[in-house]
Amino acid sequence: MTDTRTPEQRRRIMQSVGQKNTKPELAVRKIAHALGYRFRLHRKDLPGRPDLVFPGRKKVVFVHGCFWHGHGCPKGRLPKSRPEFWVPKIEGNKERDHRAEAKLAELGWETLTVWQCEAKNVEAVTAQLVEFLGPPGAAGSLADASATSA
Repeated sequence: MTDTRTPEQRRRIMQSVGQKNTKPELAVRKIAHALGYRFRLHRKDLPGRPDLVFPGRKKVVFVHGCFWHGHGCPKGRLPKSRPEFWVPKIEGNKERDHRAEAKLAELGWETLTVWQCEAKNVEAVTAQLVEFLGPPGAAGSLADASATSA
């Protein structure tokens, strides 16, 4: 199947896709904040530049777009055009994600991935965050507070 867009149109569309502050990420941040968790954003000093970082808990949350990170849901399907480009591109993204998670684990950090398709389900994301992070205000709340004031 051929692309219905010109190469210039396709390039502009792909360049417009944001990496930070996406709708799914904002939804997860809103839920985490409403639960009472405090976090840092996009720490450049950590592998993979996690979306939400909970320093006192040594835990991070990645909010992945289903298409770009190769999720198995309908939003994660590859385009039928240019598979010679898209297959290695998405596989490379998945490998990079695995390397970042492995490096974080070596450094003593735990990771949680919330997928774009899951982010709309407030109850499910709430349950995931509470299970992963533990009760808000516990474990590391002093460290989180000192990181916030620094």
